[in-house]
Amino acid sequence: MRIHYDETIDALYLSLGDREPDGVIEIAEGINVDTTAEGKLTGIEILEASDKIDIETILSYTLELEQNVLKRKIA
Repeated sequence: MRIHYDETIDALYLSLGDREPDGVIEIAEGINVDTTAEGKLTGIEILEASDKIDIETILSYTLELEQNVLKRKIA
């Protein structure tokens, strides 16, 4: 996941992969989800981001994963 914040227009974008989106779904005013034709998420855009979230917190986050999330199935 990559995070990009454009201070000039106050927009935050969370890229969830390398696939190009085929469409956009607005889930709330100023919050858009980019999707592929198969319905997979590729990104999240938040407009007027500083009004909706603490920008400093999101740009200095830590990632916590559940222990079994990355477990691979061994055949």
